[in-house]
Amino acid sequence: MAKAIGADGMTRRTPKTSATHVALLRGVNVGGKNRLPMAELAEYFRAADCAEVETFIQSGNVVFRASASGAQRAVKSVEASLLAKFGHPIPVVLRTALELAAIVRANPFAGPKADPKVLSVQFLRDPPSAASCAALDPKRSPPDEIRAIGSEVYLRCPNGVARTRFTNDYFDRTLGTVTTARNWKSVLALLDLATK
Repeated sequence: MAKAIGADGMTRRTPKTSATHVALLRGVNVGGKNRLPMAELAEYFRAADCAEVETFIQSGNVVFRASASGAQRAVKSVEASLLAKFGHPIPVVLRTALELAAIVRANPFAGPKADPKVLSVQFLRDPPSAASCAALDPKRSPPDEIRAIGSEVYLRCPNGVARTRFTNDYFDRTLGTVTTARNWKSVLALLDLATK
């Protein structure tokens, strides 16, 4: 079985099937806005015929089981429920457990000596074009580092993500899609949850 190595040096299992999915919401329970109890969020996924639904912390992370087509339908259903609740869109970015394991393996800033507190990942809803990736300015926010790989942008922010100029808005505009960020600790925890 393939392994995924985290920034903490720990080896994690790679899931055997893509039937497990991870949904990442953007913009809930941030700064007192878009307050959404995770129990309510889980019910949205269960109502969309998802199985084994589990949430992780309060920032809108859901692990569930469904077929590939069922997961896509669930995202549309949940987004519709959230639009009805809040009156504006709450994007949901979807990854399979297999994709999340590959994302962990691909992090160029991770490794046994890496500080997980300064690492994060921007998850893109749509694959970016080569031209939009080329438009990313690596010198925008020194000493921060970024690397776009596939449908993710990996960040290393030594002074913390609160001080970086690599924001959701910057990535949205530059890459022409919706992005949502997770710190590395959360990414690893979600992978553990998706592969248990």
